[in-house]
Amino acid sequence: MRHGKKHNHLGRTTAHRVALLRNLAIALITHKRIKTTLAKAKALRAFIEPIVTKARNNTTHSRRVVFSYLQDKDAIQELFGPVVVKIGDRPGGYTRVLHTGFRKGDGAEMALIEFVDFNEIYVAGKEEAQKETGRKRSRRGRGGSGAGKSEAKAAAPVTIETIVADEVEEAVEIVEEVAERIVEDVVETVEEAAEEAAADEAAEAADETKEEEQK
Repeated sequence: MRHGKKHNHLGRTTAHRVALLRNLAIALITHKRIKTTLAKAKALRAFIEPIVTKARNNTTHSRRVVFSYLQDKDAIQELFGPVVVKIGDRPGGYTRVLHTGFRKGDGAEMALIEFVDFNEIYVAGKEEAQKETGRKRSRRGRGGSGAGKSEAKAAAPVTIETIVADEVEEAVEIVEEVAERIVEDVVETVEEAAEEAAADEAAEAADETKEEEQK
């Protein structure tokens, strides 16, 4: 029985699972966005977020601790360099998991995992919303000093309608991005199916010609 065992074993031994998560983490740090199964994406998020938190403190000890997990010098340089510079100010929540549908072969649920501040489309939309409302929205709704809050309120009063509008715009952007990827996957699937059908027809035609020649 699995009493009290909340983490996903991913159908692998401990050594195999650690190696898998290490390789996925290196790929995410290198490419900033990867596509994998939903179960692996959730496991990777729990694996890499403490590593990013550790990397926010750029010391020799932190680098050695992070290297013990990743075992890759290039990934360490990328993590302590551009990655931390861009997302190091966040109080956690460095990654985002987006559902992208199901895999054609075995029906596994697929997902896209990415570093939140490396999505230029999402960040640009968020900056425009901040300019329109005249305030900076944080992950947990925390603002700056009291003077800054009063100035923001004087410039543009914040109402429930503006907050709801911002949330709706963010949700629409995410949905549109996911929809684009789903459409791309569907188009690829249809093209593969068409190619397979054409190959089958050509094979059947070749078989028929061989039978006619034999007759």
